[in-house]
Amino acid sequence: MADLNPNEKKVYDAIKKLGAISEDKVKSADDIMKSAAVGKAIVTSSLQTLATKGYVKRVARSKSAGYYVLK
Repeated sequence: MADLNPNEKKVYDAIKKLGAISEDKVKSADDIMKSAAVGKAIVTSSLQTLATKGYVKRVARSKSAGYYVLK
């Protein structure tokens, strides 16, 4: 957690708050954006960083990708 900037932490906390803790409970970037109360660009870049660092997993879906926490 110490390696996350404030926006990444906000996005990560929002995903957890939404209950996206497994592949069958994924949330879209829009859901996360509303919950975190930050802009789409911040959410998008934070999600990419969180996925790279292994905090969240991105799941490709037909309409929009979904995300859930790994740790």
